[in-house]
Amino acid sequence: MESWELDFKWLRVQHLVKKRMHRDQLPDLNGILFLIGIQELGRWGEKFSKEEKQDLMHIAVCRLLSYEGYYDFVGRDADGWPHYKQLKPIAKEGVKNQEVLLKEKAIQYFTELEAENGGLEEEE
Repeated sequence: MESWELDFKWLRVQHLVKKRMHRDQLPDLNGILFLIGIQELGRWGEKFSKEEKQDLMHIAVCRLLSYEGYYDFVGRDADGWPHYKQLKPIAKEGVKNQEVLLKEKAIQYFTELEAENGGLEEEE
């Protein structure tokens, strides 16, 4: 994906999340990872500890990188938390390259979610 296309599609995801979450500011990558983690956990409206928030972001990263075969979903524990197994080391080196990869995969995640739900945008 070209840089301008990534920027355009990423901004679209940010606006979609901002609108759906009734926020004043666009979410950053960490905010979107946190929301993906909650979506994958399937528990909305709960209060999460600092450690659980980190775990939710890890779940999101694993879920997104599973698109590229870096992780594989292995199941849920007794509390319903998803677990992944790392299959190979992450090939993208450097924070910037990893951030680009996560944004690309988040775009893919939201595109699939939209397709499954017939569109995510709320009607006015």
